[in-house]
Amino acid sequence: MKSGAEHERRWWKEGVVYQIYPRSFADSNGDGIGDVRGIINHLDYLKWLGIDIVWLNPIYRSPNDDNGYDISDYRSIMEDFGTMSDFDELLTGLHDRGIRLIMDLVVNHTSDEHQWFIESRKSRDNPYRNYYIWRPPAADGGVPNDWQSFFEGPAWDFDEATGEYYLHLFSKKQPDLNWENERVREEVYDLMGFWLDKGIDGFRMDVINLISKRPGLPNSRKGSTSRIVGGEHFINGPRLEAYLSQLRGKVLDGRDIMTVGETPDVTPEIGLRYVGKEQGALNMLFSFEHMDIDFGKGGSWDIDSWTPAELFSIFARWQMALNGKGWNSLFLNNHDQPRQVSRFGDDGVYRNRSAKLLALFLHTLQGTPYVYQGEEIGMANVPFTSIDECRDISSRNYWKRAVQEGQNKEEVFRRILYRGRDNARTPMQWNDSPHAGFSSVEPWIACNPDYHRINVSMQKTQEDSILWFYRRLIALRKVHPVFAYGSFEEIAGSSGGLIAYRREDGPSQETLLVVLNWSGDQAVQSPAVNRAIKETEGDRILLTSCEDDPNRLTALAAGEPFLPWEAVAILCDG
Repeated sequence: MKSGAEHERRWWKEGVVYQIYPRSFADSNGDGIGDVRGIINHLDYLKWLGIDIVWLNPIYRSPNDDNGYDISDYRSIMEDFGTMSDFDELLTGLHDRGIRLIMDLVVNHTSDEHQWFIESRKSRDNPYRNYYIWRPPAADGGVPNDWQSFFEGPAWDFDEATGEYYLHLFSKKQPDLNWENERVREEVYDLMGFWLDKGIDGFRMDVINLISKRPGLPNSRKGSTSRIVGGEHFINGPRLEAYLSQLRGKVLDGRDIMTVGETPDVTPEIGLRYVGKEQGALNMLFSFEHMDIDFGKGGSWDIDSWTPAELFSIFARWQMALNGKGWNSLFLNNHDQPRQVSRFGDDGVYRNRSAKLLALFLHTLQGTPYVYQGEEIGMANVPFTSIDECRDISSRNYWKRAVQEGQNKEEVFRRILYRGRDNARTPMQWNDSPHAGFSSVEPWIACNPDYHRINVSMQKTQEDSILWFYRRLIALRKVHPVFAYGSFEEIAGSSGGLIAYRREDGPSQETLLVVLNWSGDQAVQSPAVNRAIKETEGDRILLTSCEDDPNRLTALAAGEPFLPWEAVAILCDG
C-alpha cells in the first residue's frame, strides 16, 4: 500500500492526547490525593509539552472501590478531587490554552451506592429494579450462570433482602446496568448531554462493548476462546451496534466531538463495525490485541514471552485494515497497564533510548497517539516489596485467590509486580523533593523510589532527555501531515531483526521512513532495510533515539549496523 487513502481531516486525528489519572497527578491541598486543582496548577506544563487533548479519568462522585470507576453520581465531583467550580475552572483553563477535554463515560455499570441501585434492591417490584440485571437463584440455589468477573470469582452477588442475584462483571460494588431497558439508555443519553452542554469535547467510553448481554444469559460454551468465562455472551454482544447507533443519533450527531471506545477482544474486522466511517458510531477505539501479547493460556496473570516482531505484526495488521476505513488509537500503556518502558523497553541501562524508540514508534503510525502521564519522562514499574503496598482491587483479589489455592507466594507476587495496575498509578514524578513533588504529605500510594533521578524538573533542563524528545516529536506532528494521514507500508519487521516501515502522504508529498532496532544488541541491516535507507540519501533524519550525528544517515546508507535501541525517522520531501 504505497499511496494513502484520502482521509477527512479532523482535529482528533491530528492531535496528541495526554491521559491524566487525577488521583496520582498532583495534590494541591496536602491530603495525599491528586485533585482537579492540582491539574489546574500544571496546565502550562501540558501547553509547553504541546498537548492538544486531555483525557481525564473519572472524577465523578464515587465510594472509590475501583478508583472512581464505580460511580454513585454522574453529575457531581468526588470530594477528594474538589468541586464542580474547580472543574469549570479546569475546563476553561484548558480551552484558553487551546487544549480540548474528553472525559470517561462509565455506563456498563454504576456503584452499588448509586441511587438507582439503592432503589433497585429495595424490592422486586421497585421501578428501578429493571435498571440492573437481577436473576433468581439456579435450581440448585446457586448463581444463575457460570459467568466470571474480570476481578476474580463469580459475576453474581446474592442480595438477602430480595432473594435474587445481581450481575457484576467487575467488583461486586459495580452492578451492571441493564441496557435492554430503554429508560436506562435515556438516562445515559441525558447524562452525556449534561457534560457536553458544559462544553467538554467528547468521551472515552469505558468497556463499552460489554453493555449488550445475550438474552437468556446462557452458561459459557464448551470450547469458547473468550478471555473470561462467559465472555462470548457479553463481549461484543448481539445488540451492541444497535445501542451505539442509537447513542450516536440521540447524542453525538451534530456535535464536533471525539469519541473513543474501550473495546477488549476485538479484531480489526469487528472494530470496523464500531469505527468504520460508513456505519461506525465511534471515532476510534482502544483495541487490546497488542496488550495481550504476553498473556499465557491461563489469562492475564499467566505471563508469557513475546517478541518485537510479533508486536509489530499486530500493529501492522491494524494499520492496513483501518486505512481509509476507520481510525486507530495508538498506545502502549495506560492506567490499567504496566509502564511501557518496563514492559516493552529497557528500564535499566537503556531506559533513555528505549523510551524514545517506543515513543517514535507510536507517534509515526497512522492514528491518534496517547501519552499516559509520566510516560514522557520514562516512568517505570514499581519495586513493591509486599502486597500490603498494593492498592489495586484486581491485584489484591488475585493474590487472595492464588494464596488460598496454595500457589507459590513469590511467583504470585512476581506476576503482580509485572502486571499489576498499580505500576501505572504511582504519583507523577515532578521533582526530587519529598514525595516527588506530588504532595506535601505521604501519598495514597507510594512513589516509585527512582523519582530522585527520573522527574520532570530534571529532564526539563536536559535537552537530550526523554521529555524533550516527546516535546519535539509532538511538535513535528503539527507541521508534517504525513504523521497523521500517511499510508503505511511495511518494509521489514514481522520476521524478526530490524523493524522498518514507510508512511506516504499524497497531498503534502511527504514520505517518512522509520527504522527501529527494538533490542539491546547491535543489528545488521537486511538488504530491504538498507535499500530503503539508500533511497533517502540527501534527505534528513527528523528524529533519533540516539545522540544527534549529522553524518549518521550517510553511515547508515553505507550499511553500518544499528546501535542498541536506535530508532530513526527520516523525512523524504517531494
